[in-house]
Amino acid sequence: MTIKLIVFDLDGTLLDSIDDIAFSMNHVLEKNGFPVHPRDAYYYFVGDGARLLMERALPESSRTAAQVDALLPEFMAYYDLHKADRTKPFDGLVPALEKLQADGVRFAVASNKPHEVMPELMRHYFPNISFAVILGHRKGHPIKPDPEIVHDILAETGISRSDVLYVGDTAVDVRTAHAAGLKMAGALWGFRTRQELTEAGADFLLEKPQSLLTL
Repeated sequence: MTIKLIVFDLDGTLLDSIDDIAFSMNHVLEKNGFPVHPRDAYYYFVGDGARLLMERALPESSRTAAQVDALLPEFMAYYDLHKADRTKPFDGLVPALEKLQADGVRFAVASNKPHEVMPELMRHYFPNISFAVILGHRKGHPIKPDPEIVHDILAETGISRSDVLYVGDTAVDVRTAHAAGLKMAGALWGFRTRQELTEAGADFLLEKPQSLLTL
């Protein structure tokens, strides 16, 4: 395939953000009298948006809509203050993006992270990379794996599906890409396992960010 545009997931694909997410959620849980979780548990809590992250972090008996509504704004406010404390791009990713960009490949981001935090994060961590479209979860719109977010990216860029590759690290990303009619490459450096990506039907598996250069 000829790749003119790569649509990236954010958390676990472009950014190693698990420490800040875990720290922020554990802070809110502890403050409100709920048990906290080990860092690695958050690898499986994230990926489906902030609301489901909040639900999964709460004890099963407390996963009510009212409880989530009460704590989610507190988490979002605290995370907004600490979202860049430990977060960083995955090793080797920025040089790979710079090389691809020099070769004329365009980039976009499709994330379930709240849309309002996305532009600042991208400017902070990727100041020399141009992203044609940056979209997070927007109120009133469905979260991935609904393909609407990818459809919006394709509409804005005007690039044919056959020239677009989706890169992500979870089964949700595989389903999103395929629902949008795109080929999908699984990022093995991310938060989930080779088995999850294989069983979900990823078209390619990338061992490290530099693998993007040879795909």
